[in-house]
Amino acid sequence: MIDRFSSYSLLPHNTFGMDVKAAQFIEFTTVEDVISIAKELGGRKHLVIGGGSNLLFMGDYDGVVLHSAIKSVEVVGETDDSVSVRAGSGINWDEFVAYIVEQGWQGLENLSAIPGEVGASAVQNVGAYGVEAGDFIEKVEAISLVDATLKVFTKEECAYAYRDSIFKKSEKGKNVITHVIFKLNKKPDFVLSYGNLKEQCEAMGGVTAENIRKAVCATRAAKLPDPAELGSAGSFFMNPVVDAAKAEELKNIYPAMPVYPAPGGVKLSAGWLIDRCGWKERSAERVGVYRNQALVVVNLGGATGKDVIDFATRVQDSVKEKFGVEIFPEVNVID
Repeated sequence: MIDRFSSYSLLPHNTFGMDVKAAQFIEFTTVEDVISIAKELGGRKHLVIGGGSNLLFMGDYDGVVLHSAIKSVEVVGETDDSVSVRAGSGINWDEFVAYIVEQGWQGLENLSAIPGEVGASAVQNVGAYGVEAGDFIEKVEAISLVDATLKVFTKEECAYAYRDSIFKKSEKGKNVITHVIFKLNKKPDFVLSYGNLKEQCEAMGGVTAENIRKAVCATRAAKLPDPAELGSAGSFFMNPVVDAAKAEELKNIYPAMPVYPAPGGVKLSAGWLIDRCGWKERSAERVGVYRNQALVVVNLGGATGKDVIDFATRVQDSVKEKFGVEIFPEVNVID
């Protein structure tokens, strides 16, 4: 089934709360729908969205916005140690994680309470508490908008890296993801290295996938705003990765600065850097930094995309000036 709308408000489809419209909005429920849409789309300007939790619209979108309502879940492979689950791209991400935990399967519990949908998780490679979605993605199924054919991307072809994938680079805008296949653990292999996750779980009675999920949900609820009350895109900036020499230089000056090993260097906490520049106490007229988490830029009411970008640029400049470190937006800016 395909639903089509013209001059469609995108307010319910972006957590930043930008009151903008799409020239056309199309929602689909089957792979056959996507094939049909791909054949008719031609070269028209288009945007594929999930839950809109990583989007910043600069104004009305004068093209076609595509949204998945494919919500099937099925087991497509199983061994003594693992299970492969094929999930529709339109499933709410946190509801999917909750389902996985309820089944007794493990791997995604650290990614609880992240807004968005399953399809977007494969594009953005969402991550939290030492785990990334790409760690457990086996394959990604998509329909090419170039020739309306089925494409299956292996984990290796997805080229997952920190908040990155092939779908943000060479394949950007060329496909509609319909399903994602996750390979999950049937035996405990928990990641507890970030924050006080282990201590929180032990206080709940022990380390289990259920308790990790509860701890993560509680922590995120305390740190992040409810989009229904305060517009945001969650973490606005990516954590910067610097070389070991730069990390050591900063660590000598700021001994309390958190650092984490990362591919290609050392990962710093963008939130910590922003906080030390005093941004929790500062804001513009309609944009500010969230009081409980400096990594989050919030719409204080009536902000435009330009307001947000101007404010974010000021934050970036201050971090570069104080620490000599560049931070970059994680949010996807849509012109």
